[in-house]
Amino acid sequence: MRVATFPTADKEKLFIPCTKATISRKQSFVKAQAANMSTSDGATGSKQARLVSNHNSKDLNGTTSGGDAVNARDKVALITGITGQDGSYLAEFLLKKNYEVHGIIRRASTFNTTRIEHLYADPKAHKGGRMKLHYGDMTDSSSLVKIINMVKPTEIYNLAAQSHVKVSFDLSEYTAEVDAVGTLRILDAIRTCGMEKSVKFYQASTSELYGKVVETPQNEQTPFYPRSPYACAKMYGFWIVINYREAYDMFACNGILFNHESPRRGENFVTRKITRSVAKILLNQMEYFELGNLDSKRDWGHASDYVEAMWMMLQRDAPADFVIATGETHSVREFVEAAFKHIGREITWRGKGVEEVGVERNTDIVRVRINPKYFRPTEVDLLQGDASKAKRELNWTPKVSFLELVSDMMNADIELMKKNPIA
Repeated sequence: MRVATFPTADKEKLFIPCTKATISRKQSFVKAQAANMSTSDGATGSKQARLVSNHNSKDLNGTTSGGDAVNARDKVALITGITGQDGSYLAEFLLKKNYEVHGIIRRASTFNTTRIEHLYADPKAHKGGRMKLHYGDMTDSSSLVKIINMVKPTEIYNLAAQSHVKVSFDLSEYTAEVDAVGTLRILDAIRTCGMEKSVKFYQASTSELYGKVVETPQNEQTPFYPRSPYACAKMYGFWIVINYREAYDMFACNGILFNHESPRRGENFVTRKITRSVAKILLNQMEYFELGNLDSKRDWGHASDYVEAMWMMLQRDAPADFVIATGETHSVREFVEAAFKHIGREITWRGKGVEEVGVERNTDIVRVRINPKYFRPTEVDLLQGDASKAKRELNWTPKVSFLELVSDMMNADIELMKKNPIA
């Protein structure tokens, strides 16, 4: 199968304001490319493109499925960021509801599908089942157009992002390209494919938009005050979704999700850093670990609860934006204490500022130290969500408590470190 490419001039047209004539020309171009993709000999494509194509075109029984099989499905979901924490839980959730699930993954020299490999019919061979993966990138509009045109999804969940707040200060331009302009690219790709009236679109927004909060708790009407390049990029994504919804009558909505964690959280996020480190301390693999601001307070929930809310938003008759949160707030310090309590140990705090340490009671061993390199240039001190609208209109409420979340993460990391101490 030959992978269609877009000439530079046509690629640039994706960002030109569309008149009816422009949209018609774009749709004709896409149809022509799709025809080429379905009739060309794959011998000229790259080896990797052929492997992905072959891998993605087989169903649970290993038989080849064409476009008609996709159209026969009532529900076809396309997930950007499927290999991340939220993407993996969402893929699981949708597969249980008998969706055909397609995911976009970035090309890498090693497999980056650890969180979703159990969803394959044959995990050892990384193939089979109702989950199909496609190479693409949020910085490449042509790849988004080709995938959307081929898959013809009924629902699109845009979860792809550079989502680490501290890292966004170091990679501010890249964060804007993926989180801000990437959202625009996928919205425009939907219109380029002529699917703005048939696709329901979910945008993963964030509580970091509230930043230097002007009121507590925060709800859908609370003004934004972003305090990081990540939050600023997500703010553009938030408003471009609303703009396309109002300008083109698209079913597009924002989920303003407060912090949500799980055993699948990235290792460099503070909650996962805590549970991994405490697990290593339990197993005598580590003496202490370092953190930044212990007094930052967040509204922490479990990712598995939050992906259900994403789905609920797209089952409505009309699009709307929703805050998703537990309504409780806990500090980083409290998270550390809960993690140690899970292994039967107690932490007491001594000192002030950067000299403060967390000491294990009874042994007097220092287990937590402060390192200024983990401080953000501009800090967000308190986030607490008000999900009353979601409860009222979606009938959504969180199921996993804060302590249950900590226990789930601790149990998983203890088992992980037993199997692989250098994980």
